[in-house]
Amino acid sequence: MLDNLKRIYSPNFDIKKRKPKSIEFIILHYTGMKKEKDALKRLTNRNSKVSCHYFITYSGEIINLVPDLYTSWHAGRSAWKEKKSLNSKSLGIEISNPGHAFKYTNFKKKQIKSLFLLVSQLKKKYKIRNIHILGHSDIAPDRKKDPGEKFPWKLMKKKNMSIWHDLNEVTLKSLRNQKCTKFEILKFFNNLKKIGYQAKSKIKAAEAFQRRFRQEQISGKIDKECLLISNSLIKLNKY
Repeated sequence: MLDNLKRIYSPNFDIKKRKPKSIEFIILHYTGMKKEKDALKRLTNRNSKVSCHYFITYSGEIINLVPDLYTSWHAGRSAWKEKKSLNSKSLGIEISNPGHAFKYTNFKKKQIKSLFLLVSQLKKKYKIRNIHILGHSDIAPDRKKDPGEKFPWKLMKKKNMSIWHDLNEVTLKSLRNQKCTKFEILKFFNNLKKIGYQAKSKIKAAEAFQRRFRQEQISGKIDKECLLISNSLIKLNKY
């Protein structure tokens, strides 16, 4: 499938070719623009200085903008655990969606189907771990919200392309909005660091975590539900 993609090349990438083994992450984005054609134009405009490797249209078409072995400019200032400036270590995928600034909408089924097909092949090709398939808000929580709380991370986990907790939904909802002690709040943020989150703002870090793992309520406030989810993620994954 990857050999037969439509290609519209962007000039916004590093000239130096990288080795396949340097690709450790897949970073998912939404375009955050009203019109799809404007988003594609921006990603291929030399003056914008932004790009991605793959662009998924509303119809589910996958467009290749930058070849995998070149570094596209999609992540910006970013960090995950001890690694910073993730452009050089990642593949960026933009999904057409107006985003939070323009009446954020559900992703189309055709888009998600195409995304899962693409990610499954990239994951296999470059031996990318599930814990390294991330959203832009995960690696840049102080400034980004995409792909946002409407993105189906739980479904992606079922397809073995992401991580999720193993907790009962009824149990979780019973703990929502229950206050944590100072010790529990400290434990939560220690968990976030172990998982990989790096942020100047604790509120932004908490919001990014909630957009990913507690999508029904994005408050930036730590409750016992958030703590339990973070504990589950630490237990289930090798960090």
